[in-house]
Amino acid sequence: MKLLDWIIVVTYLVYVIWDGIRMTKNSNSKEGYFLANRSLPWWAVGLSVMATQLSAITLVGTTGQAYTDGMRFIQFYYGLPFAMIILCVTVVPFFHRANVFTAYEYLEKRFDVRVRTLTSFFFLISRGLGVGTIISAPSIVLSIVFGWNLIATIFAIGMSTTIYTVFGGVQAVTWTDVKQMFIIFFGLGVCLIVILMGFPANVSMLDGLHLAGSLGKLNTVDTSFNLQEKYTLWSGLIGGLFLMLGYFGCDQSQVQRFLTAKSVDEGRTSLLMSAFLKIPMQFFILLIGVLVFVFYQFNAPPIVFNANEVAKAQQNAQFQTIQKNYETAFNERRDAAIRFTTESPEFQQNYIDADKKFNETRKAAVQFVRETSNKDFNDVNYVFPTFVLQNMPMGIIGLIIAAIFAAAMSSIAAELNALATATTIDFYRRLYKPEATDGHYVAVGRISTFIWGIFACIVAIFATNLGSLIEVVNKFGSFFYGSLLGVFVLAFVVKRAKARGAFFGLLFGSASVWIASLYTTIEFLWFNVIGCLITVLFGYFISLTVEKNSK
Repeated sequence: MKLLDWIIVVTYLVYVIWDGIRMTKNSNSKEGYFLANRSLPWWAVGLSVMATQLSAITLVGTTGQAYTDGMRFIQFYYGLPFAMIILCVTVVPFFHRANVFTAYEYLEKRFDVRVRTLTSFFFLISRGLGVGTIISAPSIVLSIVFGWNLIATIFAIGMSTTIYTVFGGVQAVTWTDVKQMFIIFFGLGVCLIVILMGFPANVSMLDGLHLAGSLGKLNTVDTSFNLQEKYTLWSGLIGGLFLMLGYFGCDQSQVQRFLTAKSVDEGRTSLLMSAFLKIPMQFFILLIGVLVFVFYQFNAPPIVFNANEVAKAQQNAQFQTIQKNYETAFNERRDAAIRFTTESPEFQQNYIDADKKFNETRKAAVQFVRETSNKDFNDVNYVFPTFVLQNMPMGIIGLIIAAIFAAAMSSIAAELNALATATTIDFYRRLYKPEATDGHYVAVGRISTFIWGIFACIVAIFATNLGSLIEVVNKFGSFFYGSLLGVFVLAFVVKRAKARGAFFGLLFGSASVWIASLYTTIEFLWFNVIGCLITVLFGYFISLTVEKNSK
């Protein structure tokens, strides 16, 4: 990175932290700190909802996912619009009328304190793991840029975000999210232009997409009903629907967003904004990942996208042989790609064969790294940051890195604030000190934010090598969201449901998901369906064993 890039990144980080701390108005009352006095406009809440989802994982993990796997990940979101409509009709008005700080407060009123505590505990575990994964994405970028130890970069980005979240509360989080969304999309737009400028003069964007399409990279609909296939139309419409209902309706990080809205209608509008914009946004980000793939058809990509691992591997003669084969395979693929796009479609099979040979040499390099250096190595998360650092012009690099940090910090802050809210309201206030001043609860919230920031940094250390980060964070969530959704279905829909049924139903639902993950090959999106159905089923039948007039 050049001096201008450093200036852009440092200036941006300093501004975000200063601006977050500045937004401390009304943060000394618990209503102001945790819910911004329920005074935020719908468009700010909507942008905050989207920013909470649009983490650095989306920029780093989704682009890397598209590079390796194409556009089919978009099917993950097909259930989102339906989930948002359902939640607008049911959950949003209900939680607003209930006048609660957390989604789990209501469960004590409907059932008992055991159910409230257990569901809140499951939320804390799932979000604690999730925010750790979110921190790992910008940390990967920092480790590449600075050449720092990955653990040092994790704590640098995690704790810097924790600082302004500690002081400003949800109001600081929301308004910082709004500004960061504009930075993110501006950076992505510039990135798209630079990618297209890197294509050969006689290759257009349509030519590049045709090239990607010949390898199946543009497939967005798979109609097969296969529980062992990760992304299909049905896993998105059914499994994705249950996941989105659980995430947006039962996860405090999202419930807290629409609870800050001025009214029920503004809360609904903020969710509908996400319903209509989320899929196009994800499509655009995935498209950038595919275009990075096309870019590397004509420009030699690194044999492995982690420069530190390449430097270590190059000391070995066996790796040097692999690298020579890799360079030869790339030249053959590039020539085949040019012939296919500029001369004749008859060269399509030659291009497909050349791509297969190229991929085999790259797999050999990755396998070599795993065997000699890091058995858990996975470089999918290094694709986009490495592309940016190696190919973007001066100033643009700083802008894109700033956009990645913007995405990370907006999500980290929102998640930490939600974790602190649940910890303070559902545990500290309810179980330890039910009567205290607002200032006392705000102080506990700030301490909780700091502690969760440290916990998330520790999780991030282990998350970087678990695979595509966008998949990792949703896998973590899928172990819990279905069961949490099942408890709220019991609370809202099943009038006969009792506290004992909800409590043990949640335990059975969670256990069923873990059993499915360990002993079947069912893909993770379906865990949400399993967890919800088992929770509701067992919860209902166990409730039948309880007398009607008791909880």
